[in-house]
Amino acid sequence: MALYDRDYTQTNTGYVQEAATVSFMKQTYQLLAASMLAAAAGAYVTMPYAETIMQYKWIIFGAELLVLFFGLSMSRGKPGLNLAMLFIFTFLTGVSLVPLLASLIGMGNGAVIGNAFLMTAVLFGALSLFAINSKSDYSSWGKPLFITLIVVIIASLVNYFLLHSPMMHIIITAGILLLFSFFTIYDTQNIANGAYDSPVDAAVSLYLDFLNMFTALLQLLGIFGNDD
Repeated sequence: MALYDRDYTQTNTGYVQEAATVSFMKQTYQLLAASMLAAAAGAYVTMPYAETIMQYKWIIFGAELLVLFFGLSMSRGKPGLNLAMLFIFTFLTGVSLVPLLASLIGMGNGAVIGNAFLMTAVLFGALSLFAINSKSDYSSWGKPLFITLIVVIIASLVNYFLLHSPMMHIIITAGILLLFSFFTIYDTQNIANGAYDSPVDAAVSLYLDFLNMFTALLQLLGIFGNDD
């Protein structure tokens, strides 16, 4: 991979920097895997309470945002506490997925869940390898991606509360899948270039990319796999 093939000068400093980068990325992906397990645990434990979770979905979503923007921010640089916040956040995201998962299972489309996860894992892995091996610089993608994200969020809210258009929902969901595919490339390269201070922060970014791609694929496969 390009991360290991770069032409460093044969100095102790170069070797130390290379080792530090590899170690940082290894820790990041270990935390990402642990985060997925925490999310899976959240979904598994609360699956029997899908109807209740549906009633309180906005409260749960609010708790997610609270932990994401305040809990993780306040715990930054505090080993142990930042890990706790990471796993609380990912556990809550697993809980939030329960209504969608229960709906798919209820319609007899439970197999879609495994297929969506496998497809997301393959896509995510391919995009990550591409970002690490690529000679191009994607650091300029940040602002356009953020602006696109805001547009997608606004479009989603308008459709959810006003339009109620199934076709618009499909278009927005496909857009989310594409958008977070680009985010995966952007975030992965940032991690390889040392843009994050902590593996926890880096893992959160990648987890959000994976989660949004997985959720989008779940919805798309659920829609097109439904015979009704």
